[in-house]
Amino acid sequence: MFIVMEINPNFVGTTLKEFKTRINWRQTTNYAAAVKDSNPFFLDDERKEGIVAHPMFPVAVTWPIIENISEFIQNNDFPQNVLSTGVHYSEHLIIHRLIKPRDKLFIKGKIAAIISHRAGTHFIGQFDAHDRKGNLVFTEFAGTMLRGVNCIGKGEGKGRENIPQIPQIDKNEIDGKMLWSHSENIDLVQSFIYDGCTDIVFPIHTSKKFAKQLQLPGIILQGTATLAFAVSAIIKRETKGNPNSIKEIYAKFTGMVFPGTTIQTILKKRQIVNNETSLFFEVLNHEGKRAISHGYIKTDQENL
Repeated sequence: MFIVMEINPNFVGTTLKEFKTRINWRQTTNYAAAVKDSNPFFLDDERKEGIVAHPMFPVAVTWPIIENISEFIQNNDFPQNVLSTGVHYSEHLIIHRLIKPRDKLFIKGKIAAIISHRAGTHFIGQFDAHDRKGNLVFTEFAGTMLRGVNCIGKGEGKGRENIPQIPQIDKNEIDGKMLWSHSENIDLVQSFIYDGCTDIVFPIHTSKKFAKQLQLPGIILQGTATLAFAVSAIIKRETKGNPNSIKEIYAKFTGMVFPGTTIQTILKKRQIVNNETSLFFEVLNHEGKRAISHGYIKTDQENL
């Protein structure tokens, strides 16, 4: 019998248990290695300023929360069954400074938005990471699509005003446009490497048997890995290799990438206002379909 699942948007604002973690150099260098990024900012520990983490590394920091989100939600009435329907749909990172080895981070989270969507419900968690001095290091808005879950009540849901918006551009303005493109071969073992080096573990990326149970032809690359490859390409081409200039990253995961194929990162538009540059991009899979759409990165020219 088909069971209709639903979620009440009034859970917006529900807090999560605090998560504490200490970062070590092996975690940060492993993340860079997981996406084949040899940038000395990430790997050369002889640099006078020391090494920093890849701008996408925060997704590995918050994964223990997301993986066990039911244990962190501080509301006994929350419908835990809806969480099993979720897939990573959107990612938005605001980077106040890059993470460094030996950082101790205190992460406070909450349910930021529950928004009705044609595919179900867009469930967005907010994670604010502070260092031991209380300074913000990063803020993540991780969006999960609860497939087939109804957002009950009138209207479109709740919490949209809590979600920072990226600059909007006219779709007709960038269709067919390309400032540059970068191709990346995704090795057959790439999803296993990303799994092992980041501890972002989910069997759809490493178990063909599990993937086929979900009606997929085989394992798929982690969405955050696809995004990290794009970010690395943009750092190399747009920031003179300096990751400290990356201040914001946004993307929607709209297509699948299979190991053993090639992806293409395409920069569609570059917009400079004062000292900030807005970069609009997409990532195509081997079929030419958008694996990542609405890609956006903001850089700070003062850090170049």
